[in-house]
Amino acid sequence: MSLSTMEKEKIDKQDKSATGEAVIKVKKIIPPQLVRGMRDILPTEWSWWNFLWAQVQEYALSYSFERIETPILEKTNLFTRAIGSTTDIVEKEMYSFVDQSEDHLSLRPEYTAGIARAYIEHGMLSLPQPVKLYSFGQLFRHERPQAGRFRQFWQLNFEIFGEAQATADTQLILLAAALFENLKLPVTIQINSVGCQACRPAYKQALQDYYKTKRSVLCEDCKRRLQRNPLRILDCKQEECHELAKNAPQMVDFLCEICKNHFTRLLEYLDEVELAYQLNPYLVRGLDYYTRTVFEVWGGDEGKTVLAGGGRYDNLVSELGGQPTPSVGFGGGVERIINELKVRQIAVPTAPAPDLFLACLGEASRKRAFKLFEDLRRQGIRVAESFTKEGLKSQLEIANRLGVKFALVLGQKELMDGTIIVRDMENGIQEIVDLKKVVEEVKKRLVARQSNILTVS
Repeated sequence: MSLSTMEKEKIDKQDKSATGEAVIKVKKIIPPQLVRGMRDILPTEWSWWNFLWAQVQEYALSYSFERIETPILEKTNLFTRAIGSTTDIVEKEMYSFVDQSEDHLSLRPEYTAGIARAYIEHGMLSLPQPVKLYSFGQLFRHERPQAGRFRQFWQLNFEIFGEAQATADTQLILLAAALFENLKLPVTIQINSVGCQACRPAYKQALQDYYKTKRSVLCEDCKRRLQRNPLRILDCKQEECHELAKNAPQMVDFLCEICKNHFTRLLEYLDEVELAYQLNPYLVRGLDYYTRTVFEVWGGDEGKTVLAGGGRYDNLVSELGGQPTPSVGFGGGVERIINELKVRQIAVPTAPAPDLFLACLGEASRKRAFKLFEDLRRQGIRVAESFTKEGLKSQLEIANRLGVKFALVLGQKELMDGTIIVRDMENGIQEIVDLKKVVEEVKKRLVARQSNILTVS
């Protein structure tokens, strides 16, 4: 007996058995596994994803946003310049590499920097302002995987470029609140102002003065942040740092007159529409480009899971080389939102059941069934099949399981006669009809069945 090339490659070594015959030891093939922090989205999960995507599209249309998608790969310096070199994202979480052309590239860890780059590169400043854009796609961060957080994750995103007034901030917060209300997820809106380049330095100094006497209690990350980026200490999740933040100076006490007026106007607008919110003086977000308004949408069982967040970034476009363009935006974690929908058992629409099932018996009938399937599909009829099955019983069992209204049965006899059997799956009544007229016949029966359902309901 000869071995195939593949079998020979699997041979580790040969031993002699007691009878002197060769014993072949084959290496065990280990199946491939997911990369840590990544996940597969299986067919059974897509009803949740499709539902959320449909909601995002609906609200984007209602608030006059247009879709934009930027590349997953961008030059690394885009993110270091936009996000800030001292942020956790840049220091610890970006997937970065040098490609064959010696370009330093990174998988996008967030949306805003790439969209701002696109705004500049494609001359969107010349468009009527404001420019309102939304996105729905994948981002990458090398974080510690946990419930609802992955290293490859999806995010919904809304941005408004070219509007300095608090009206833009208000509209985005209203959009976020309306979206979660429609999803039937209870949330709270957390709001703060982080000031601007004029008033923030004094606040940073106040934070440094406060934390200097408590440096020994800070975690190692916050000890580094104390000199480089003290605002980030307020965002630390370590228990000791979190407790210290409760007595830290508040940014609202340091706001300049312009920032104070902007924040006051935003709150007045929200009060006017009676949107509930909570002032959170320690909310800073994790990116350096934020100015003035920052906000988060909190949900979850304890009401502290961040489902979405964002704020104003008036200097980002100019810092990337564009003209000064006031802007504001927010993003939401798709996996976290879907997890909340599942936990709260929010019902989502499933894919509609097929209208009918096409069963066939014999090779000749199967060949004809392929054409009939396409004829039905082109007429907008949702049709299912299982052409790989041979027996009629097994095919009709599938039709029953799918919950179709009618089944079409095409056998050798029907094919020779130019007919086909139409079986009503509700009462089991069968009728023979002309094969050439079956498409129109099925359409009439489906309309009649739908009319009966509407009449009864």
